[in-house]
Amino acid sequence: MLLDAHAPWTIVLSALFVIMFAGTMTAKENSPTWYVRFQTGETIAYGILDDDHVRQIDGDPFGTWHPTDKLHRLEDVKVLVPSQPTKVLALAGNYTDHLGDKPLPKTPEPFYKVPSCLLAHEGDIVQPSTHEPVHYEAELVVVMGRRATDVPEDKALEYVLGVTCGNDISARYWQRNDVQWWRAKGSDTFGPCGPFVASGIDFGNLDIELRVNGEVKQKTNTRNMIFDIPRIVSFISHHVTLEPGDLIFTGTPGQTEPMAPGDVVEVEIEGVGILKNRLVSD
Repeated sequence: MLLDAHAPWTIVLSALFVIMFAGTMTAKENSPTWYVRFQTGETIAYGILDDDHVRQIDGDPFGTWHPTDKLHRLEDVKVLVPSQPTKVLALAGNYTDHLGDKPLPKTPEPFYKVPSCLLAHEGDIVQPSTHEPVHYEAELVVVMGRRATDVPEDKALEYVLGVTCGNDISARYWQRNDVQWWRAKGSDTFGPCGPFVASGIDFGNLDIELRVNGEVKQKTNTRNMIFDIPRIVSFISHHVTLEPGDLIFTGTPGQTEPMAPGDVVEVEIEGVGILKNRLVSD
């Protein structure tokens, strides 16, 4: 069941996140945990959602960590992009309803987005002045937790920290007419993701919904992916070594439409959170 995007954060988080702490913990634990990378003052740190607060941790989710006594109100911190990846990959054509009449791919078809395109929750997506209106693309994003090389499919989830919300902003004219997708998919602000990384939940059965100004534009479930997360991670790891914090956008469902400056776009994923951004003029 999806949450009301207009509900106060205290209600949203109380419904999603009730977290208990005990002793030293690692990212490998299976109990549901929601990580957030944030800034308060000059401090940048990771924390764990604790009702409507963020409990700062010592260490980070990619290794051993333990909770501290530093508790911040979520509304008082600046939520950052969930990780600092060495690479960002994204899948083309991973939902049948997005492919239309095109044949199904025989293997996952990843392409690169550059880390500099990433944008945090509530950041502004910039509409390029030299391009027609850009499109939204709601996506589940995999956050790697361990270094992964030649990982077998049945072990792939052991290398995943969790998942977050993503929006693969796309400049369609450049995508159709350039030889490469470097600017169509990788321009500054074209990779919104966040706000939280959900770990210990069933990644294979999550509702996804995208709204523009409150109107539902995309809706699906991750069980409708052509290639699931274990297949995607395993396949990529046999060609490119994945590092902790690397991100994989897993494809978008259905059809997309152009947005206009001033539009507010939200990507909500069940059990993960709501990513909210606004499109602004260059």
